[in-house]
Amino acid sequence: MASTNPRYLNGEEPYAEFKARFINAFERPDLDGWWMRRYLQDLHTEDIIPEPDIVRTIYRACRRLNDLALAIRYTESLRHKCDIKPELFPWLMQEVAPTMKELGIPTLEELGYDEPELYTLDYDD
Repeated sequence: MASTNPRYLNGEEPYAEFKARFINAFERPDLDGWWMRRYLQDLHTEDIIPEPDIVRTIYRACRRLNDLALAIRYTESLRHKCDIKPELFPWLMQEVAPTMKELGIPTLEELGYDEPELYTLDYDD
């Protein structure tokens, strides 16, 4: 898989290595909040939607760090990344739902974040 991130100069990295790199990073026992956010930023800048295995690992790391807010914000960022292909987000949430339930991470629908809170129609448009 060729990276479209200019930081990697479009170098080739096999997908298995890419996936293992992030899974290993999020499973590090000495992971702290700063590194967690750094790895999430690195993953988010890649031109991919992460597989359920990576997402599950991220949720477990958020739970280990006791950072529920980060898990929720990451779920929101996944929803926005899936806007290019809307059927991906429900599938992804279906795949990671057991892990979310096990860790006590609510879904966006449970929080009411699936719709904008203060949205009103603009009748002038």
